Amino acid sequence: MSERVQIGIIGGSGLYDMAELTEREERKVSTPFGDPSDPYVIGTLRGKRVAFLARHGAGHRFTPTELNYRANIFGFKSIGAEFILSASAVGSLQERYVPQHLVIPDQFFDRTKGRASTFFGNGLVAHVAFAHPVCGLLGAVAHDASRKAGATVHRGGTYVCMEGPQFSTLAESKLYRSWGMDIIGMTNLQEAKLAREAEICYATVALVTDYDCWHPDHASVTVDMIIENLVANAKTAQQVIADAVSRLPYARTCECASALQHAILTRPDAVPDRVKKDLAPIIGRYMS
Repeated sequence: MSERVQIGIIGGSGLYDMAELTEREERKVSTPFGDPSDPYVIGTLRGKRVAFLARHGAGHRFTPTELNYRANIFGFKSIGAEFILSASAVGSLQERYVPQHLVIPDQFFDRTKGRASTFFGNGLVAHVAFAHPVCGLLGAVAHDASRKAGATVHRGGTYVCMEGPQFSTLAESKLYRSWGMDIIGMTNLQEAKLAREAEICYATVALVTDYDCWHPDHASVTVDMIIENLVANAKTAQQVIADAVSRLPYARTCECASALQHAILTRPDAVPDRVKKDLAPIIGRYMS
């Protein structure tokens, strides 16, 4: 039987590896939803076994729209993950979020277009609560780890998840600011939704790389700008994630661990056998 790994790490643009990870091995995972972005890199980080996944694949092969979010999160669930820490490049929509600052958002706003964002359907209906999409416990751990690393970090705020792959128009950027949105990215909302359905705690360490295109004193965002700021902040980001891993408890007391308890509407005897089999890692304990 394969080793179960409690902690998952998703690395975004510019963060394709964890330098401190030792005793490494690659594990390919098959899911009912297809293949994850890459094999998971299993290793030891600060004395704990973790699984690392490069969100966009080795060499950055997948656009945000092309990502198989369901396979990525299902893969983490199938190897035992109870926590997922996500590192992501974001643009700033407010003056106070300066490039190379970190943000631990606690809300999301969806501007994507028809992405697969649920494991359910095909004869099984469930509606999870999502008012508070980020695990409070994991968010607090990430915030404390950021402060310990000496980063300028902001706790809370709303992450706008846009479709991409193009960056915002000036009109869009100004509109998001007028709505009071804080940061903008292209990937984290689907991860958060699916993690909640899979009863996995989820939090984002958002790495501010630019001011989107709204700021009159800064040039419009470019890939070169993003990479330059990510490289400058990569060491801090790795320290933050490693320290957060060391602080995580072995037992969870948050509501994420039982998110499906009152969410499944379909009677167990009405759920197709194939769906029960495919989703067993997620729904197995509720289908007896």
